[in-house]
Amino acid sequence: MASIAKLNEMFGPVTEGLGFEFVGLEYLSGSSPSILRVFIDHADGITVENCAKVSRQISAVLDVEEPISGDYTLEVSSPGLDRPLFKLEHYKQFLGSRIKCKLRMPMDGRRNFTGELKDANEQEITLSIDNDTVHLYFEDIEKANILA
Repeated sequence: MASIAKLNEMFGPVTEGLGFEFVGLEYLSGSSPSILRVFIDHADGITVENCAKVSRQISAVLDVEEPISGDYTLEVSSPGLDRPLFKLEHYKQFLGSRIKCKLRMPMDGRRNFTGELKDANEQEITLSIDNDTVHLYFEDIEKANILA
């Protein structure tokens, strides 16, 4: 299986070439078949037709490049209300929002943190949680979402 970074490199230009923002992707290998979920966005919103259009193009790339072995399901969707945060720009865009982060490894005995996003820079994000300030390194974040 190609790395997430490699898949991002493959799908970003395809999505953007169709006029959509490539938000990011998730690869869930714990299920059978595995799920490859691609998130797209647009200033005018996302329709089912938009998702189908991007899905066809990404499927064509997957057929040619074959970066994933085994069975998988491709899903293309909008980021939704609980928008996932993948890039530094996403965190900066949503400063002041309430977010939930899951870390790859526990920090101070916990992996899940929920709070107001106060700052984001190249190394870390800062959350305000119950009048405390918590700093989380980007490299330690497994998943982060806006809380609707």
